[in-house]
Amino acid sequence: MSDAEQALRKGIGLWGVVSLGLGTAVGVSIFSAVSPATALAGPGMLLSVVIAALPMYLIAVSYAYLGSADPVSGASFVWPSRYLHPTLGFFIAWMRIIANMGAMVVLALVLVRYVSMLVPLPIKPTMFAVLVLALLANLVGVSVAARAQTVMVAALILLFGLFVIWGGATVSEPARLEPFLPKGLHGAFAAAPLLMGLFFGIEAATEAGGEVANSRRNIPVGIAVAIGSATVLYVAVAFVALTVLGPDTLAGSEAPILDTAKRFMGPLAVPVIVLAAIAAIGTSLNAIFTMFSRSLFAMAEAGVLPRFIARVHPRSHVPHMALFAVFGIGCVGLLMPMELTFLFLAVNIPNLVKYGSICLSAARVAHGHPQLHEGAGFRPARATMITLGLAGAICAVGLIALGLEADWRPYVLLLVWGGLGAVWYFIRRRP
Repeated sequence: MSDAEQALRKGIGLWGVVSLGLGTAVGVSIFSAVSPATALAGPGMLLSVVIAALPMYLIAVSYAYLGSADPVSGASFVWPSRYLHPTLGFFIAWMRIIANMGAMVVLALVLVRYVSMLVPLPIKPTMFAVLVLALLANLVGVSVAARAQTVMVAALILLFGLFVIWGGATVSEPARLEPFLPKGLHGAFAAAPLLMGLFFGIEAATEAGGEVANSRRNIPVGIAVAIGSATVLYVAVAFVALTVLGPDTLAGSEAPILDTAKRFMGPLAVPVIVLAAIAAIGTSLNAIFTMFSRSLFAMAEAGVLPRFIARVHPRSHVPHMALFAVFGIGCVGLLMPMELTFLFLAVNIPNLVKYGSICLSAARVAHGHPQLHEGAGFRPARATMITLGLAGAICAVGLIALGLEADWRPYVLLLVWGGLGAVWYFIRRRP
Protein backbone atom coordinates (compact mmCIF):
# COMPACT_ATOMS: atom_id res chain seq x y z
CA MET A 1 0.00 0.00 0.00
CA SER A 2 1.36 3.44 -0.94
CA ASP A 3 2.09 6.26 1.51
CA ALA A 4 -0.83 8.25 0.11
CA GLU A 5 -3.19 5.32 0.56
CA GLN A 6 -1.98 4.91 4.12
CA ALA A 7 -2.95 8.55 4.73
CA LEU A 8 -6.54 7.73 3.82
CA ARG A 9 -8.63 7.04 6.91
CA LYS A 10 -10.50 3.73 7.35
CA GLY A 11 -13.85 5.35 8.06
CA ILE A 12 -16.22 2.97 6.25
CA GLY A 13 -17.77 0.15 8.28
CA LEU A 14 -20.02 -2.74 7.23
CA TRP A 15 -23.17 -0.64 6.94
CA GLY A 16 -21.21 1.95 4.99
CA VAL A 17 -20.32 -0.79 2.48
CA VAL A 18 -23.97 -1.85 2.29
CA SER A 19 -25.30 1.69 1.93
CA LEU A 20 -22.75 2.67 -0.73
CA GLY A 21 -23.71 -0.36 -2.83
CA LEU A 22 -27.46 -0.24 -2.25
CA GLY A 23 -27.58 3.55 -2.53
CA THR A 24 -25.70 3.53 -5.85
CA ALA A 25 -27.85 0.80 -7.39
CA VAL A 26 -31.25 2.16 -6.29
CA GLY A 27 -31.20 5.33 -8.35
CA VAL A 28 -33.01 6.55 -11.44
CA SER A 29 -33.84 3.15 -12.97
CA ILE A 30 -36.43 2.07 -10.39
CA PHE A 31 -38.52 5.13 -11.29
CA SER A 32 -38.46 4.55 -15.04
CA ALA A 33 -37.51 1.01 -16.13
CA VAL A 34 -40.61 -0.74 -14.75
CA SER A 35 -42.96 0.49 -17.51
CA PRO A 36 -41.03 -0.55 -20.66
CA ALA A 37 -40.15 -3.88 -19.03
CA THR A 38 -43.86 -4.54 -18.36
CA ALA A 39 -44.68 -3.67 -21.97
CA LEU A 40 -42.35 -6.46 -23.09
CA ALA A 41 -43.08 -9.12 -20.46
CA GLY A 42 -46.38 -8.28 -18.75
CA PRO A 43 -46.49 -9.63 -15.17
CA GLY A 44 -43.51 -11.79 -16.15
CA MET A 45 -41.49 -8.63 -15.56
CA LEU A 46 -41.09 -9.94 -11.99
CA LEU A 47 -39.18 -12.90 -13.43
CA SER A 48 -37.22 -10.45 -15.63
CA VAL A 49 -35.92 -8.72 -12.48
CA VAL A 50 -34.47 -12.02 -11.27
CA ILE A 51 -33.01 -12.81 -14.71
CA ALA A 52 -31.43 -9.35 -14.84
CA ALA A 53 -29.90 -9.90 -11.41
CA LEU A 54 -28.10 -13.13 -12.36
CA PRO A 55 -25.18 -11.54 -14.33
CA MET A 56 -24.69 -9.03 -11.51
CA TYR A 57 -24.58 -11.86 -8.97
CA LEU A 58 -21.73 -13.41 -11.01
CA ILE A 59 -19.95 -10.06 -11.19
CA ALA A 60 -20.56 -9.38 -7.47
CA VAL A 61 -18.78 -12.65 -6.61
CA SER A 62 -15.65 -11.39 -8.40
CA TYR A 63 -15.83 -8.06 -6.56
CA ALA A 64 -16.34 -9.74 -3.18
CA TYR A 65 -13.41 -12.07 -3.84
CA LEU A 66 -10.97 -9.37 -4.99
CA GLY A 67 -12.20 -6.90 -2.37
CA SER A 68 -11.38 -9.39 0.39
CA ALA A 69 -8.06 -10.48 -1.19
CA ASP A 70 -6.65 -7.11 -2.23
CA PRO A 71 -8.63 -4.13 -0.85
CA VAL A 72 -7.44 -0.89 -2.49
CA SER A 73 -8.78 2.56 -3.27
CA GLY A 74 -9.52 3.02 -6.98
CA ALA A 75 -10.04 -0.71 -7.45
CA SER A 76 -11.46 -0.54 -10.99
CA PHE A 77 -8.15 1.01 -12.11
CA VAL A 78 -5.75 -0.82 -9.80
CA TRP A 79 -6.94 -4.41 -10.21
CA PRO A 80 -6.88 -4.57 -14.04
CA SER A 81 -3.54 -2.70 -14.00
CA ARG A 82 -2.00 -5.20 -11.58
CA TYR A 83 -3.49 -8.46 -12.81
CA LEU A 84 -4.15 -7.90 -16.53
CA HIS A 85 -2.06 -5.02 -17.96
CA PRO A 86 -1.33 -1.40 -16.88
CA THR A 87 -2.50 -0.03 -20.24
CA LEU A 88 -5.83 -1.82 -19.94
CA GLY A 89 -6.28 -0.45 -16.42
CA PHE A 90 -5.71 3.06 -17.72
CA PHE A 91 -8.21 2.77 -20.57
CA ILE A 92 -10.92 1.31 -18.35
CA ALA A 93 -10.54 4.18 -15.89
CA TRP A 94 -10.23 6.72 -18.73
CA MET A 95 -13.47 5.57 -20.37
CA ARG A 96 -15.23 5.74 -17.02
CA ILE A 97 -14.53 9.48 -16.86
CA ILE A 98 -17.21 9.89 -19.53
CA ALA A 99 -19.42 7.34 -17.78
CA ASN A 100 -19.23 9.11 -14.43
CA MET A 101 -19.75 12.52 -15.98
CA GLY A 102 -22.87 11.24 -17.72
CA ALA A 103 -24.09 9.59 -14.52
CA MET A 104 -23.72 12.78 -12.51
CA VAL A 105 -25.64 14.75 -15.14
CA VAL A 106 -28.45 12.16 -15.31
CA LEU A 107 -28.81 11.95 -11.54
CA ALA A 108 -28.75 15.71 -10.98
CA LEU A 109 -31.21 16.30 -13.84
CA VAL A 110 -33.76 13.71 -12.68
CA LEU A 111 -33.40 14.85 -9.05
CA VAL A 112 -34.18 18.46 -10.00
CA ARG A 113 -37.15 17.36 -12.11
CA TYR A 114 -38.65 15.48 -9.16
CA VAL A 115 -38.08 18.34 -6.70
CA SER A 116 -39.67 20.70 -9.25
CA MET A 117 -42.94 18.78 -8.76
CA LEU A 118 -43.09 20.44 -5.34
CA VAL A 119 -41.26 23.73 -5.95
CA PRO A 120 -40.53 25.17 -9.43
CA LEU A 121 -36.75 25.42 -9.86
CA PRO A 122 -34.36 26.55 -12.62
CA ILE A 123 -32.85 23.33 -14.01
CA LYS A 124 -29.12 23.93 -14.51
CA PRO A 125 -28.46 26.30 -11.57
CA THR A 126 -30.16 23.80 -9.26
CA MET A 127 -28.14 20.92 -10.80
CA PHE A 128 -25.00 22.93 -10.00
CA ALA A 129 -26.17 23.38 -6.39
CA VAL A 130 -26.76 19.61 -6.11
CA LEU A 131 -23.17 18.95 -7.24
CA VAL A 132 -21.89 21.44 -4.65
CA LEU A 133 -23.77 19.63 -1.86
CA ALA A 134 -22.32 16.26 -2.93
CA LEU A 135 -18.82 17.78 -2.99
CA LEU A 136 -19.18 19.27 0.51
CA ALA A 137 -20.48 15.98 1.96
CA ASN A 138 -17.36 14.19 0.71
CA LEU A 139 -14.82 16.90 1.55
CA VAL A 140 -15.46 16.74 5.30
CA GLY A 141 -14.32 13.11 5.52
CA VAL A 142 -15.18 9.65 4.25
CA SER A 143 -16.82 8.70 7.55
CA VAL A 144 -19.20 11.68 7.25
CA ALA A 145 -19.97 10.81 3.62
CA ALA A 146 -20.59 7.18 4.65
CA ARG A 147 -22.89 8.26 7.50
CA ALA A 148 -24.81 10.58 5.17
CA GLN A 149 -25.14 7.67 2.75
CA THR A 150 -26.44 5.38 5.50
CA VAL A 151 -29.04 7.95 6.61
CA MET A 152 -30.28 8.48 3.05
CA VAL A 153 -30.46 4.72 2.39
CA ALA A 154 -32.43 4.26 5.63
CA ALA A 155 -34.88 6.96 4.47
CA LEU A 156 -35.08 5.28 1.06
CA ILE A 157 -35.92 1.87 2.57
CA LEU A 158 -38.48 3.47 4.91
CA LEU A 159 -40.26 5.29 2.06
CA PHE A 160 -40.31 2.29 -0.28
CA GLY A 161 -41.38 0.12 2.65
CA LEU A 162 -44.33 2.49 3.17
CA PHE A 163 -45.15 2.22 -0.55
CA VAL A 164 -45.05 -1.61 -0.51
CA ILE A 165 -46.95 -2.16 2.76
CA TRP A 166 -49.62 0.49 2.17
CA GLY A 167 -50.27 -0.47 -1.43
CA GLY A 168 -49.96 -4.20 -0.83
CA ALA A 169 -52.37 -4.16 2.13
CA THR A 170 -55.08 -1.88 0.70
CA VAL A 171 -55.54 -1.96 -3.09
CA SER A 172 -53.29 -4.75 -4.38
CA GLU A 173 -55.11 -7.33 -6.52
CA PRO A 174 -52.86 -10.39 -7.16
CA ALA A 175 -55.34 -11.62 -9.78
CA ARG A 176 -53.89 -8.93 -12.06
CA LEU A 177 -50.78 -11.13 -12.41
CA GLU A 178 -52.75 -13.64 -14.53
CA PRO A 179 -51.64 -14.71 -17.04
CA PHE A 180 -48.15 -14.43 -15.62
CA LEU A 181 -46.28 -14.95 -18.91
CA PRO A 182 -48.61 -13.59 -21.64
CA LYS A 183 -45.66 -13.42 -24.06
CA GLY A 184 -43.94 -16.56 -22.83
CA LEU A 185 -40.44 -16.89 -21.46
CA HIS A 186 -39.18 -14.96 -24.49
CA GLY A 187 -40.90 -11.82 -23.20
CA ALA A 188 -39.34 -12.20 -19.76
CA PHE A 189 -35.87 -12.58 -21.27
CA ALA A 190 -36.43 -9.68 -23.69
CA ALA A 191 -37.24 -7.34 -20.79
CA ALA A 192 -34.20 -8.35 -18.72
CA PRO A 193 -31.65 -6.05 -20.49
CA LEU A 194 -33.82 -3.04 -19.59
CA LEU A 195 -33.59 -3.97 -15.91
CA MET A 196 -29.89 -4.76 -15.59
CA GLY A 197 -29.15 -1.14 -14.80
CA LEU A 198 -31.08 -1.65 -11.56
CA PHE A 199 -28.04 -3.45 -10.15
CA PHE A 200 -25.20 -1.33 -11.53
CA GLY A 201 -23.07 0.08 -8.74
CA ILE A 202 -23.75 -2.64 -6.19
CA GLU A 203 -19.97 -3.02 -5.84
CA ALA A 204 -19.44 0.68 -5.07
CA ALA A 205 -17.56 0.30 -1.79
CA THR A 206 -14.70 -1.61 -3.44
CA GLU A 207 -13.61 1.68 -5.04
CA ALA A 208 -12.80 2.92 -1.54
CA GLY A 209 -11.45 -0.44 -0.36
CA GLY A 210 -8.41 1.19 1.23
CA GLU A 211 -10.78 3.12 3.51
CA VAL A 212 -12.97 0.18 4.59
CA ALA A 213 -12.39 -1.05 8.13
CA ASN A 214 -11.87 -4.84 8.38
CA SER A 215 -12.15 -4.89 4.59
CA ARG A 216 -11.47 -8.61 4.14
CA ARG A 217 -14.73 -9.33 5.97
CA ASN A 218 -16.83 -6.21 5.46
CA ILE A 219 -16.49 -5.97 1.67
CA PRO A 220 -17.81 -9.47 0.75
CA VAL A 221 -20.49 -9.43 3.46
CA GLY A 222 -21.55 -5.87 2.54
CA ILE A 223 -21.80 -6.70 -1.19
CA ALA A 224 -23.88 -9.80 -0.46
CA VAL A 225 -26.29 -7.86 1.78
CA ALA A 226 -26.54 -4.98 -0.72
CA ILE A 227 -27.34 -7.09 -3.80
CA GLY A 228 -29.75 -9.31 -1.87
CA SER A 229 -31.57 -6.29 -0.43
CA ALA A 230 -31.75 -4.62 -3.84
CA THR A 231 -33.33 -7.73 -5.40
CA VAL A 232 -35.99 -7.98 -2.67
CA LEU A 233 -36.73 -4.24 -2.89
CA TYR A 234 -37.16 -4.26 -6.68
CA VAL A 235 -39.39 -7.36 -6.73
CA ALA A 236 -41.59 -5.94 -3.93
CA VAL A 237 -41.99 -2.52 -5.59
CA ALA A 238 -42.69 -4.09 -9.01
CA PHE A 239 -45.23 -6.51 -7.48
CA VAL A 240 -47.21 -3.66 -5.91
CA ALA A 241 -47.09 -1.59 -9.13
CA LEU A 242 -48.35 -4.55 -11.19
CA THR A 243 -51.11 -5.57 -8.79
CA VAL A 244 -52.34 -2.00 -8.22
CA LEU A 245 -52.27 -0.58 -11.76
CA GLY A 246 -52.43 -3.79 -13.77
CA PRO A 247 -49.93 -4.65 -16.51
CA ASP A 248 -51.64 -2.73 -19.32
CA THR A 249 -51.86 0.57 -17.39
CA LEU A 250 -48.38 0.14 -15.94
CA ALA A 251 -46.86 -0.50 -19.37
CA GLY A 252 -48.15 2.87 -20.60
CA SER A 253 -47.20 4.94 -17.55
CA GLU A 254 -44.49 7.61 -17.80
CA ALA A 255 -44.17 7.81 -14.00
CA PRO A 256 -45.02 4.27 -12.85
CA ILE A 257 -44.14 4.56 -9.17
CA LEU A 258 -45.92 7.90 -8.79
CA ASP A 259 -49.02 6.72 -10.71
CA THR A 260 -49.19 3.63 -8.50
CA ALA A 261 -48.87 5.65 -5.30
CA LYS A 262 -51.68 7.99 -6.35
CA ARG A 263 -54.11 5.03 -6.27
CA PHE A 264 -53.78 4.57 -2.51
CA MET A 265 -51.92 7.60 -1.10
CA GLY A 266 -54.04 10.29 -2.71
CA PRO A 267 -52.58 13.80 -2.14
CA LEU A 268 -49.66 12.33 -0.18
CA ALA A 269 -48.39 10.49 -3.26
CA VAL A 270 -46.41 13.35 -4.77
CA PRO A 271 -44.46 14.41 -1.65
CA VAL A 272 -43.78 10.79 -0.59
CA ILE A 273 -42.52 9.68 -4.02
CA VAL A 274 -40.54 12.91 -4.48
CA LEU A 275 -38.84 12.28 -1.12
CA ALA A 276 -38.13 8.68 -2.20
CA ALA A 277 -36.62 9.98 -5.45
CA ILE A 278 -34.48 12.52 -3.57
CA ALA A 279 -33.21 9.77 -1.25
CA ALA A 280 -32.56 7.30 -4.08
CA ILE A 281 -30.87 9.73 -6.44
CA GLY A 282 -29.03 11.56 -3.66
CA THR A 283 -27.42 8.35 -2.43
CA SER A 284 -26.33 7.48 -5.98
CA LEU A 285 -24.79 10.90 -6.54
CA ASN A 286 -23.01 10.86 -3.17
CA ALA A 287 -21.58 7.41 -3.92
CA ILE A 288 -20.36 8.50 -7.37
CA PHE A 289 -18.36 11.32 -5.78
CA THR A 290 -16.78 8.79 -3.41
CA MET A 291 -16.06 6.15 -6.08
CA PHE A 292 -15.00 8.41 -8.93
CA SER A 293 -12.62 10.46 -6.78
CA ARG A 294 -10.84 7.27 -5.64
CA SER A 295 -10.43 6.16 -9.24
CA LEU A 296 -8.84 9.51 -10.18
CA PHE A 297 -6.71 9.33 -7.01
CA ALA A 298 -5.38 5.89 -8.00
CA MET A 299 -4.66 7.02 -11.57
CA ALA A 300 -2.73 10.05 -10.28
CA GLU A 301 -0.74 7.87 -7.90
CA ALA A 302 0.21 5.65 -10.83
CA GLY A 303 1.40 8.70 -12.78
CA VAL A 304 -1.14 8.54 -15.62
CA LEU A 305 -2.88 11.70 -14.35
CA PRO A 306 -1.17 14.79 -12.84
CA ARG A 307 0.33 13.96 -9.45
CA PHE A 308 -1.41 16.77 -7.57
CA ILE A 309 -4.71 14.88 -7.94
CA ALA A 310 -3.33 12.24 -5.52
CA ARG A 311 -2.95 14.71 -2.64
CA VAL A 312 -4.69 13.72 0.61
CA HIS A 313 -5.95 16.42 2.97
CA PRO A 314 -4.02 16.26 6.27
CA ARG A 315 -7.09 16.84 8.47
CA SER A 316 -10.01 15.18 6.70
CA HIS A 317 -7.85 12.41 5.16
CA VAL A 318 -9.78 12.50 1.88
CA PRO A 319 -8.32 12.91 -1.65
CA HIS A 320 -9.57 16.49 -1.82
CA MET A 321 -7.96 17.38 -5.16
CA ALA A 322 -9.56 14.32 -6.76
CA LEU A 323 -12.91 15.40 -5.32
CA PHE A 324 -12.50 18.88 -6.82
CA ALA A 325 -11.65 17.20 -10.14
CA VAL A 326 -14.86 15.16 -9.93
CA PHE A 327 -16.84 18.33 -9.23
CA GLY A 328 -15.21 20.05 -12.21
CA ILE A 329 -16.01 17.13 -14.52
CA GLY A 330 -19.62 17.21 -13.33
CA CYS A 331 -19.82 20.95 -14.09
CA VAL A 332 -18.50 20.33 -17.62
CA GLY A 333 -21.23 17.70 -17.96
CA LEU A 334 -23.84 20.43 -17.42
CA LEU A 335 -22.95 21.64 -20.93
CA MET A 336 -23.98 18.30 -22.47
CA PRO A 337 -27.38 17.81 -24.18
CA MET A 338 -29.96 16.55 -21.69
CA GLU A 339 -30.92 13.44 -23.70
CA LEU A 340 -31.42 10.60 -21.22
CA THR A 341 -31.30 7.58 -23.56
CA PHE A 342 -27.95 8.68 -25.01
CA LEU A 343 -26.58 9.45 -21.54
CA PHE A 344 -27.71 6.11 -20.08
CA LEU A 345 -25.83 4.17 -22.77
CA ALA A 346 -22.73 6.36 -22.39
CA VAL A 347 -22.82 5.47 -18.68
CA ASN A 348 -23.54 1.74 -19.02
CA ILE A 349 -21.05 0.72 -21.73
CA PRO A 350 -17.85 1.70 -19.81
CA ASN A 351 -19.35 0.17 -16.66
CA LEU A 352 -19.84 -3.14 -18.46
CA VAL A 353 -16.25 -3.01 -19.77
CA LYS A 354 -15.13 -2.41 -16.19
CA TYR A 355 -17.18 -5.34 -14.92
CA GLY A 356 -15.71 -7.67 -17.53
CA SER A 357 -12.16 -6.65 -16.65
CA ILE A 358 -12.75 -7.14 -12.92
CA CYS A 359 -14.13 -10.64 -13.56
CA LEU A 360 -11.04 -11.47 -15.64
CA SER A 361 -8.82 -10.03 -12.89
CA ALA A 362 -10.53 -12.27 -10.33
CA ALA A 363 -9.97 -15.33 -12.53
CA ARG A 364 -6.32 -14.32 -12.98
CA VAL A 365 -5.75 -13.94 -9.21
CA ALA A 366 -7.39 -17.30 -8.51
CA HIS A 367 -5.20 -18.92 -11.17
CA GLY A 368 -1.84 -17.27 -10.70
CA HIS A 369 -1.66 -15.67 -7.23
CA PRO A 370 -2.03 -18.44 -4.64
CA GLN A 371 -0.89 -16.25 -1.72
CA LEU A 372 -3.57 -13.64 -2.42
CA HIS A 373 -6.15 -16.37 -2.88
CA GLU A 374 -5.31 -17.98 0.47
CA GLY A 375 -5.49 -14.58 2.22
CA ALA A 376 -8.95 -13.71 0.87
CA GLY A 377 -11.74 -13.41 3.42
CA PHE A 378 -14.19 -14.71 0.80
CA ARG A 379 -12.53 -17.63 -0.94
CA PRO A 380 -14.39 -20.00 -3.28
CA ALA A 381 -12.35 -22.93 -4.62
CA ARG A 382 -9.81 -21.74 -7.17
CA ALA A 383 -11.41 -23.65 -10.07
CA THR A 384 -14.85 -22.33 -9.09
CA MET A 385 -13.60 -18.74 -8.92
CA ILE A 386 -11.92 -19.04 -12.33
CA THR A 387 -15.16 -20.38 -13.86
CA LEU A 388 -17.31 -17.68 -12.24
CA GLY A 389 -14.88 -14.94 -13.29
CA LEU A 390 -14.86 -16.06 -16.92
CA ALA A 391 -18.67 -16.43 -16.92
CA GLY A 392 -19.06 -12.87 -15.58
CA ALA A 393 -16.75 -11.51 -18.28
CA ILE A 394 -18.75 -13.29 -21.01
CA CYS A 395 -22.00 -11.84 -19.64
CA ALA A 396 -20.53 -8.32 -19.70
CA VAL A 397 -19.41 -8.68 -23.33
CA GLY A 398 -22.85 -9.95 -24.34
CA LEU A 399 -24.58 -7.00 -22.69
CA ILE A 400 -22.24 -4.54 -24.45
CA ALA A 401 -23.22 -6.07 -27.79
CA LEU A 402 -26.95 -5.80 -26.97
CA GLY A 403 -26.60 -2.04 -26.51
CA LEU A 404 -25.75 -1.52 -30.20
CA GLU A 405 -29.40 -2.16 -31.09
CA ALA A 406 -30.54 0.80 -28.99
CA ASP A 407 -28.19 3.60 -30.15
CA TRP A 408 -24.81 3.51 -31.90
CA ARG A 409 -23.84 7.12 -31.12
CA PRO A 410 -22.50 6.54 -27.58
CA TYR A 411 -20.14 3.91 -29.01
CA VAL A 412 -18.72 6.51 -31.40
CA LEU A 413 -18.36 9.06 -28.58
CA LEU A 414 -16.49 6.52 -26.46
CA LEU A 415 -14.22 5.52 -29.37
CA VAL A 416 -13.27 9.19 -29.89
CA TRP A 417 -12.69 9.65 -26.14
CA GLY A 418 -10.59 6.48 -26.14
CA GLY A 419 -8.48 7.89 -28.99
CA LEU A 420 -7.83 11.05 -26.96
CA GLY A 421 -6.89 8.81 -24.03
CA ALA A 422 -4.37 6.95 -26.19
CA VAL A 423 -2.69 10.25 -27.10
CA TRP A 424 -2.63 11.34 -23.43
CA TYR A 425 -1.27 7.97 -22.28
CA PHE A 426 1.51 8.06 -24.89
CA ILE A 427 2.54 11.59 -23.85
CA ARG A 428 2.54 10.72 -20.12
CA ARG A 429 4.54 7.53 -20.67
CA ARG A 430 7.28 9.07 -22.81
CA PRO A 431 10.69 9.22 -21.04
